[in-house]
Amino acid sequence: MNIDAYSPQVIIGGCVVVLFAVVVIAWGIARQRQRRRTEELRRRFGAEYDYALRRYRSRGRAEAALGARLRRMEQHTVRPLTSAEDNRFLSEWDGIQARFVEHPRGAVTEADELINNLLQARGYPGTRFEQRADDLSVTHPRFVDPYRRAYDIMARAGKNEATTEELRTAMILYRALFDELTESKTVEIRHAEAA
Repeated sequence: MNIDAYSPQVIIGGCVVVLFAVVVIAWGIARQRQRRRTEELRRRFGAEYDYALRRYRSRGRAEAALGARLRRMEQHTVRPLTSAEDNRFLSEWDGIQARFVEHPRGAVTEADELINNLLQARGYPGTRFEQRADDLSVTHPRFVDPYRRAYDIMARAGKNEATTEELRTAMILYRALFDELTESKTVEIRHAEAA
């Protein structure tokens, strides 16, 4: 047995190699977890994931913000509407839609207010638009981009900067979100079923 084989340099060298191997393995595991987390968030949030990347300009900050949204919404109960609430909201929507022909700007503003009231009735906690959109992204990620586009048109309409065609688009976008949140059918389908 060679005594030099167990010299302090050999022992230290062996420890360094083992420590390096442990660091490389831990780094690989952490990267794999991060990739799974990214894939999970992309799948869950869809296009909203990309919006968060643009908004926060960093994958780490975007994913942290999306994770915070999930945790925030875990603290709140989003509930379905009662039958009476559903009927009231449907009736209000029908009135807004009827007013669109004569007063498109006012109808779009009313549609935005109705969506806000609907979100509040369902239990969404946000009071500012951006918070409502963030909260909505947790439960209805496909509808957040249309909601943002409709809101943008509504805000421009308030400054008299939106065309009638843009206002029509906003109404269509609000209607899609309204149908999703009320889990209802379009007016045409409801009238056909009633007949």
